[in-house]
Amino acid sequence: MTDAPALPTREEIAAAATVLAPYLRRTPVVTVERGDLGLPAGRPVVLKLELVQHAGSFKARGAHLHLLTGDVPAAGVVAASGGNFGVAAAYAARRLGVHAAVFVPDTSAPAKLDTLRGLGAEVVVVPGFYDDALAESRARAAATGARFLHAYDQPEMILGAGTLARELGEQETVDRVVVAVGGGGLIGGVASWCRGEVDVTGVETAGCRTMAAAREAGRPVEVGVSGLAADALGARRAGDLAFAAQRWVDDVVVVADEVVADAQRRLWAALRLATEPAGAAALAALTVGALPDPDERVAVVLCGANVDPGTVA
Repeated sequence: MTDAPALPTREEIAAAATVLAPYLRRTPVVTVERGDLGLPAGRPVVLKLELVQHAGSFKARGAHLHLLTGDVPAAGVVAASGGNFGVAAAYAARRLGVHAAVFVPDTSAPAKLDTLRGLGAEVVVVPGFYDDALAESRARAAATGARFLHAYDQPEMILGAGTLARELGEQETVDRVVVAVGGGGLIGGVASWCRGEVDVTGVETAGCRTMAAAREAGRPVEVGVSGLAADALGARRAGDLAFAAQRWVDDVVVVADEVVADAQRRLWAALRLATEPAGAAALAALTVGALPDPDERVAVVLCGANVDPGTVA
């Protein structure tokens, strides 16, 4: 990996956190007994409640950083998203007085589209999955001169996600952080902060095994996308930055859709947290026993909440 792209240092992540501090929530953590989540006995689990971040997901960190640290042309910004990044970009754009056009695949959850429109973004629905919307968004940016925002494979997104890990480290001392993986922005940022000092585990669904396939191939490769979490985790190819950060990732676990749906129900039953499939995927690694050491102090990042609550009760 001698030609791997440069990843942010801890100093750069700390600087990004300073820029973002006036604009973001410091999201809480809650410690939950394993039995409350229907898990075997062991040390309590720390849940990082990033689902209560502005715009309902961790993507608000990178989206705000994009607009706060770079020039924004008169044409505004263009983004592609399965939903969460689009919502975050639209929220940040409205807050900072910038026009946002968001391209979304028609697999996106209706709740996310409603939220986008409510934030005043121009919403363009594209048949297919995330990468189809991505291609259309690049074309719009090229034609109009708008600033192109990538949902996960740009330095701002890695830096933003790194601030989440930094914040968690200030709140709790843990042995392992477990995060969902789509294109890899979240795990790339978390790993860039942890740097092997805290173990990092990624979780993907069987229909969206982008990073697992990249790790097997030794490079990012295209994969098919399907299933419950396809709207948020449905990137066809892992980001180059996120793949470079795999040097600090212990494992990427692949779980079935039904296990993710079960994790959503457990979070609702125990804590009344309505979490989207991608947000609950990290917990699914524990429910299937993929992390067998009960003595580890594990933090699970609940990364998003853009879901119809009626689907998780």
